[in-house]
Amino acid sequence: MDALSRYTISRANPTAPGPANLIETHLADSHDITDNTSNHTMGAADLCAANIRFWTISQADDLLGCGALKTHTGGVAEIKSMHVIARARGRGIARILLEFLIEQARHDKSREIVLETGTMDAYAAARALYERQGFAYCGPVAGYDDDPNSAFMRLALEPDAQ
Repeated sequence: MDALSRYTISRANPTAPGPANLIETHLADSHDITDNTSNHTMGAADLCAANIRFWTISQADDLLGCGALKTHTGGVAEIKSMHVIARARGRGIARILLEFLIEQARHDKSREIVLETGTMDAYAAARALYERQGFAYCGPVAGYDDDPNSAFMRLALEPDAQ
């Protein structure tokens, strides 16, 4: 059985109880690490915007993580609110979710996918995951300002043939 077949990725309403709890945990974790002026974590209501799609990843009925894609003009997709709960880390769930988000952006015919994450040690594993998937460091993306607490990354995409 491959890793993906053990998990289900589903579109979700970020304000529904399970996803909202995940987002609250993500917000709390990020606020513990990042000061408010450098924190770009979105709340559940913000993730309901028309240009954002939100997904959860679960195993059976166990909600393990979430992630979103925000669509910008010019064929740019941005990863937002990617989070895996602490007890589920180390199983490859973040990689599975990231690969799913990249494929969604390709399917949407996005020309690139971008993200902002922290430069602090607590974000080292996330940055390493993005690097392994081919993301490269770049200057500020998607309207962000230059910030020493922010790492900006970009992955050029070739839209799928469909």
